[in-house]
Amino acid sequence: MAEPKVKYDRQLRIWGEQGQAALEKASVCLLNCGPTGSETLKNLVLGGVGSITVVDGSKVEVGDLGNNFMVDESSVGESKAKCVCAFLQELNDAVKAKFIEDCPEELIETNPSFFSQFTLVIATQLVEDSMVKLDRICREGNIILIFARSYGLMGLVRISVKEHTVIESKPDHFLDDLRLNNPWPELTRFTETIDLNTTDAVVHKHTPYIVILVKIAEEWGNTHGGNLPSTREEKRQFKDLIKSKMITADEENYKEAMEASYKVFSPRGIGANLQKIIDDSCTEVDSNSSDFWVMVAALKEFIASEGGGETPLEGSIPDMTSSTELYVNLQKTYQAKAEADFLVMEQRVRNLLKKIGRDPASISKANIKSFSKNARKLAVCRYRLIEEEFNSPVQSELQKYLTNEDHGTAAGLYILLRAADRFAVNYNKFPGQFDSEMDEDISRLKTTAVGLLNDLGCNSSALSEDLINEMCRYGASELHVVSAFVGGVASQEVIKLITRQFIPMSGTFIFNGIDNNSQLLLL
Repeated sequence: MAEPKVKYDRQLRIWGEQGQAALEKASVCLLNCGPTGSETLKNLVLGGVGSITVVDGSKVEVGDLGNNFMVDESSVGESKAKCVCAFLQELNDAVKAKFIEDCPEELIETNPSFFSQFTLVIATQLVEDSMVKLDRICREGNIILIFARSYGLMGLVRISVKEHTVIESKPDHFLDDLRLNNPWPELTRFTETIDLNTTDAVVHKHTPYIVILVKIAEEWGNTHGGNLPSTREEKRQFKDLIKSKMITADEENYKEAMEASYKVFSPRGIGANLQKIIDDSCTEVDSNSSDFWVMVAALKEFIASEGGGETPLEGSIPDMTSSTELYVNLQKTYQAKAEADFLVMEQRVRNLLKKIGRDPASISKANIKSFSKNARKLAVCRYRLIEEEFNSPVQSELQKYLTNEDHGTAAGLYILLRAADRFAVNYNKFPGQFDSEMDEDISRLKTTAVGLLNDLGCNSSALSEDLINEMCRYGASELHVVSAFVGGVASQEVIKLITRQFIPMSGTFIFNGIDNNSQLLLL
């Protein structure tokens, strides 16, 4: 068997050993192993999730051979859960795989405690009534739940968990934590040892842009009442000031300084997102508070006192044109400040733990260090119960989505999927399942959808006839190509949730295979 580090080499570069360890500890349950469920689980098995339990009470039919790669002709008549489970086990023998030949809907009704053994439940192809019941069960047991559904050319993915906190959110674009506009005393002292007006061309050419910007920001502040450039004209003048310090036209460090000058203009202090987190009532910690909120409470104290309005310094600097000696010394200055900030944070965390009656050593040094380093990028995601979204979506938002050019089709598909579930309750079949009743089903589905929108207090005029016809044409079919895409989206969200890295989707994700686009509906 391949060594895990070699086996998972490429993904380790994305979520690291901590993320992989979380995956390998996770226990995942899949409800219904049609193409949507099988594709979702396939991605997780290949990624090395700890254990999987496949729940499906159906037998493999000839029709399944056309949309699910995880069954073949020899499987016809066999338990679908057993066949899919065996196939998935072949993909990765390190994963513990088991199956339960039971109908998910019955399990939800008769054995709710069954779900408490899992880290996360992936519920595929469930209708509205079962979704609502399962959501309540998982919410009470504090189990992460993710719904995935393919219906013709449309797909839906929705996460449901009371609260999900993220320390390593790993945003694509985030401003380096350099404090050019708010240098701490040691950085100021370091820059004071360097003369920008030196006549030594080699030294001048190899002064790091951080030093250049800190010194020029100070020079600007001295002549502008301590204020930094804010208007477009002032920013242009600031760049001109940098340019005026150049001796020759080929000084890369000064070009870098001009390109990075926006880092000086960014506002001091913390961003709105972090402000919202530290203002959250959860920062009033007690013995039941999670480690995350204890560390946020410590961060709040740090920002108000030692931080002087700033978070602990991250401590890393980007590559830049510089002499090796200056770069290394600059790096050490940043690292020393980050370490000092971390030590203060650690002490504050330990004091808070003691105060709330917990073991002061119950949060590891490594976790506090990671938290301090990522303090600017924290995320808190909270999800409404699916029942609340179904019964009382944000009416103004839903109406806006329905009439909006970009979101109209997605919102229409969302409503029609819910209408199809209502239709199934009333007529014991999905719209368009039988060709002979197509015309009748179209008018029935329209009536059902209009009724649903009226119940929600929305205007139904925005619902297009073409979309209603299209929904009936689907006949509740599960197409492999749509299922593979929906499964890919769902499994990516599962990995974010289990590893607690990156930020999971915040709303109801709708894939529209007609126009090949997708939208998030925040309802």
